Amino acid sequence: MGDFHNPEGDQERFRFRLGFAAIAVLAAFGILFGRFVYLQILQHDYYRTRAEDNRIALIPIVPNRGVITDRNGVVLARNYSAFTLEITPSRVSDLEAAINQLGEIIDIQPKDRKRFKRLLDEAKNFESIPIRTRLTDEEVAKFAAHRYRFPGVEVKARLFRQYPLGATASHALGYIGRITDRDLEWIGQREQEANYKGTDHIGKTGLEQHYEFELHGQTGYEEVEIDAGGRALRSLKRIPPVSGNNLALTLDVKLQEITEKAFGDRKGALVAIDPANGGVLALVSTPTYDPNLFVDGITPDNWKELNDHPSKPMVNRALNGAYPPGSTFKPFMALAALEAGKRTPGQTIHDPGFFNFGNHTFRDDKKGGHGSVDMYKSIVHSCDTYYYLLANDMGIDAIARFMGSIGLGQRTGVDIGKDDSGESKGILPSQEWKRQRFKKPEQQKWYAGETISIGIGQGYNAYTPIQLAQAVATLANDGVMFRPHLVHYIKDTRSGEKRIVEPQPMRSLNWKPQNVEVIKRAMVGVNKEGTGARAFAGAPYESAGKTGTAQVFSLKGANYKESGVKKELRDHALFIAFAPVDKPRIALAILVENGGFGAQSAAPIARMVFDYYLLGKVPAGAANEDAAAVEDDNDE
Repeated sequence: MGDFHNPEGDQERFRFRLGFAAIAVLAAFGILFGRFVYLQILQHDYYRTRAEDNRIALIPIVPNRGVITDRNGVVLARNYSAFTLEITPSRVSDLEAAINQLGEIIDIQPKDRKRFKRLLDEAKNFESIPIRTRLTDEEVAKFAAHRYRFPGVEVKARLFRQYPLGATASHALGYIGRITDRDLEWIGQREQEANYKGTDHIGKTGLEQHYEFELHGQTGYEEVEIDAGGRALRSLKRIPPVSGNNLALTLDVKLQEITEKAFGDRKGALVAIDPANGGVLALVSTPTYDPNLFVDGITPDNWKELNDHPSKPMVNRALNGAYPPGSTFKPFMALAALEAGKRTPGQTIHDPGFFNFGNHTFRDDKKGGHGSVDMYKSIVHSCDTYYYLLANDMGIDAIARFMGSIGLGQRTGVDIGKDDSGESKGILPSQEWKRQRFKKPEQQKWYAGETISIGIGQGYNAYTPIQLAQAVATLANDGVMFRPHLVHYIKDTRSGEKRIVEPQPMRSLNWKPQNVEVIKRAMVGVNKEGTGARAFAGAPYESAGKTGTAQVFSLKGANYKESGVKKELRDHALFIAFAPVDKPRIALAILVENGGFGAQSAAPIARMVFDYYLLGKVPAGAANEDAAAVEDDNDE
């Protein structure tokens, strides 16, 4: 059987296959060419940027934090350079072994290793990370001798925060600490994340926190070329950082030091204000603490000691301590009565030494009473009965309206801390306050008998020392109230321009001048013939004041004897004052916890403060001692 073969058919099939293969090849090349056009032309800018990002790294350069000085240029917070031992992870093959070997030369504690590990997790591979900070000269010399053994490890100079006066003014200045997740959230809310790249510390309290974004400065950066392994090859470009702005305060640090020494080992607070503009001259809370402890991370032992200490040194009593004002409340009660027409200066009452209301007897501090009492005498000799009657006549809501107008029971808005978190509101009692404060209907009702003790600064009353200072400054300034502030001006480190922090008038109360004069004259009488006379004897300036005591616990009708009461249960001592009376330059409020009578513990501190601020002198030998004697009638 023959084999039939069709050459023409074979050729046709071959041509078909060849054509199909050619089309497939062309299509493949078309796809490749299209992809090439897409990548090299249409997406050129995108992939070039990606390549540059992979080739170039931005290393942040942390700026120098701004300096804080007092009103006279004394440095309160600054920066100093110290050596740190740093490791660049990308240049070290075995980190753990390298750290162990370094530990044989330089003291590296477990806390240093823990911090290094945390920073390592947060940092990029090509950034250097400190394993030890603040090396001594001896440690630097030791490492230098062994430098050849440790590629990727070097000594660098870094800036650290320092508070050269230690614990002085610590509650005003605050402190810095390592950035936490909460801090990062706060930074993010203010869209400052980029400016905090590479920054380890942030203001935690006080002025350091309130003016954080002024003090921090502008972060710089360095462009570094890196290889595929993340190792730095060379520096391409450097944008230097801009130092933070400097703060000049209204605070007089010498006055601050004198006041803190005057308190000695006693707990308490003092706030001194310039009535004409609200500038804070001194802000004292004792005991204090050393903010230098926090700069590089406080040790667990130091943290435990500060938090567990019975005197609570971390509490800012000037802003966060709320206390009954005691008899320092009386001048404001008297002014409220004059303004409301409830009393005249010459109107008198008879004080038998008590006031009966319902089934309760409210007693005066002076047994047998003060006899016939007008407004002047009620303030000078601190007659409780006068104010029991006055409070009953005025009613709680009228009292609350007036006291609220002078800032009691409200945050002052002083420039310390984050927003309003650094300041307590206190308690300004009223019927509305009680309805909101308590849940049970029987607790929400305001009883007329509760108003009586309000009149002498007891009961539900609770105010901060800075609120009392603002109130007496407003009185000294004839009813014009300023917001307290600690910063006088902010100095731009680039231009040298000074931005003045303008005084902020909060309100003008339009009190009748004759009413204000009545209260001022009575407060002058306190320091001339009343409970403050001993402390201000021989003063070459005229001052106005009012002593007070705040009851810590109820004696249930028994007589108060300081020697028979435990120290922590003794009354608090208070004093408010301003001077000179004709043109006030300083107004203050003082609280000495468990200090007893204001004339004994608080008024002598005010005398020291006034003597220094007005006369430039410090009373000799009296810095840590109470006055030797107290006025016979201690009626506060």
